[in-house]
Amino acid sequence: MLDQVINWNNVYLQAIRVNGGAPGPIARTGAILHAAIFDAVNSIEKTYKPYLGIIPAAFGASKEAAAVYAAYTVLSSVSVYPYSKVKSQSFFDEELKKARKELENCGFSLQSIDDGKELGIAAAQAIIQYRQGDGFNDNTPYTPGNQPGDWRPTGSGAPVTPNWGKVKPFSPTQIKKFRPTRPGGFYSKQDLLASVEYAAQVNEVKRLGSDNSSDRTQEQTDIALFWANDLDGTYKPPGQLYTITQILSKLRGLSFSENARLFALVGLALGDAAILAWDAKYDTNLDLWRPESAIQLADTDGNSGTTADPTWRPLSPNLDGTRFSPAFPAYVSGHATFGATHSGILRNFFGTDNVTFTATSEDPAARGNNGIRITRTFNSFSSAALENGRSRVYLGVHYQWDADAAYVSGTQLADFVFENLLTPI
Repeated sequence: MLDQVINWNNVYLQAIRVNGGAPGPIARTGAILHAAIFDAVNSIEKTYKPYLGIIPAAFGASKEAAAVYAAYTVLSSVSVYPYSKVKSQSFFDEELKKARKELENCGFSLQSIDDGKELGIAAAQAIIQYRQGDGFNDNTPYTPGNQPGDWRPTGSGAPVTPNWGKVKPFSPTQIKKFRPTRPGGFYSKQDLLASVEYAAQVNEVKRLGSDNSSDRTQEQTDIALFWANDLDGTYKPPGQLYTITQILSKLRGLSFSENARLFALVGLALGDAAILAWDAKYDTNLDLWRPESAIQLADTDGNSGTTADPTWRPLSPNLDGTRFSPAFPAYVSGHATFGATHSGILRNFFGTDNVTFTATSEDPAARGNNGIRITRTFNSFSSAALENGRSRVYLGVHYQWDADAAYVSGTQLADFVFENLLTPI
């Protein structure tokens, strides 16, 4: 029988591929989607503390049907998935029909399906209502700085979701509790730019992350492109981590109910990881420029250890081969924050960090010389997360301290989420 948690995770991933979007809104949708599925399933099983609450369920209600209708209701809500009424509603409708037919073919009575439907809709509506006014649609304008070190557009678009750090967290905490330390420990941007630590960070990216680097090895190039998934048409960084979650679920033989909890924990943690990263990017007085700007404008930073190269471009490729830096500040890395948070949830859930698995990528450039998509095998969750963060240096869009700080903060966040949400009764 088709696992409806994974099925609707795949529906969500396909919607991302079709519609694109920024990491924060994508992560928010995933959090609401999987929290709704969990509360629907858990309202029948009553095994764990609910995310919002236990919803009364008719005796014999199908938990699988509850998951289906919870997922469909979330994805059909324009306040959760703003693209649904534009591009995806007919797709969601068709997936609902297929899922219901699957339940009927597997022997569930129409009554149990309809009772599960009522429960799933109620669980979804409760969470949708709870997230109203959470700040996801805050369009307050952001004005980039123009002083050395200030983030400024690099030709890849306007600043993306600059108010996302103010979105209401999914876990019962203040996100600023996990805010990373300042890069290099410098509280003055002028002192930071003048430091030997800053010069070392910039020069490493300059050497390893350029589009024509002769120092970057083939494996480092593969790592950069494997973890990228920045382009529309892919499942984006959150989607890659959800796919790894699917791989681990299959590897460990998780049940439908176990998947409901695991994917909810992953979703809620990734939802908060986006808020955490964007708080650090925009809501301090740092708003650090990307390596592309730092290297091209190095003659303005007051540091004798850096040298300007106005022609420098990052490896990070668009589909047409041009190069780009993501349109938001560098510190901290969103990829690294997502990766560390995801790794921490998996480590807590499975009770060990030491699990061997092979991960996949959808980045169009992540292909070997034979044209086959690159895969990478890891012996622990943490090693995957650390490589994810490191990849952004090889891609030329982050400094190493962006990844290091994100790993610490994301790991702390994951531990908090696991300790405080969906715990055994």
